[in-house]
Amino acid sequence: MKAVVFDWAGTMVDYGCFAPLAVFLQVFKKRGIELTAAEAREPMGMLKRDHIQALCKMERVAALWQERYGRLPNEADVDELYADFEPMLMATLHEYATPVPGAIELVGRLREQGFKIGSTTGYTREMMNVVAASAKQQGYEPDVLITPSEVPAGRPYPWMCYQNAILLDVYPMNEIVKVGDTTSDMKEGRNAGMWTVGVLKGGSELGLSLEEVTSMPQEELDKKLAIATERLMAAGAHYVIEEIGCLDEVLKKIEMRHAEGERP
Repeated sequence: MKAVVFDWAGTMVDYGCFAPLAVFLQVFKKRGIELTAAEAREPMGMLKRDHIQALCKMERVAALWQERYGRLPNEADVDELYADFEPMLMATLHEYATPVPGAIELVGRLREQGFKIGSTTGYTREMMNVVAASAKQQGYEPDVLITPSEVPAGRPYPWMCYQNAILLDVYPMNEIVKVGDTTSDMKEGRNAGMWTVGVLKGGSELGLSLEEVTSMPQEELDKKLAIATERLMAAGAHYVIEEIGCLDEVLKKIEMRHAEGERP
């Protein structure tokens, strides 16, 4: 293994992936559509306009729209929702760039071992300029950052991962590991032909704050972790880890499988 390509929000920064959640809820509520948090999180990891489009296609959401407006949501509606979404998100993004516990230390260990560090995201370049600058001030800066703005399409397409490989000068793709917290991350990694690892705590699939994770009864937390694990595995994860700091052990397992000739 030569490189690791990390997702950003919910994986390396913004524990629980809360930055976009409230904004998705607000822009739909403004139009009389009450999303649930689970619905708002469902397409997480996608380019944000694609995310809104996916929300509009959900059966319950489309039915509510039909009931209120007498028709299904169309592309013009998606554009209007996104026009509201982007400035609202941009206004608060800098507050959601704190590295998750263990992330900075992990990157330090990986670099000591010679790994190159790449990254992909569901945010646009303009959004990531805010997040990356704040994260850098707090100690996290990957070698490469690619956003959907630089490629033909975002997740689940593999183009951002391919561009990471080009800029990191790493080939073949099976010598790169993709790490993320959403089903779209898993699909992106698998579509790119990479070993793919899902993260639970701090991620959008679990959808809990650090305080909630630490205070929740273990039995209840275990049930939520099991559900999130199942979703990530179903989306193509080769491995699922509880916390980002646990990646080292999985990398050793991938190295062994790779050395034995196994490929993702």
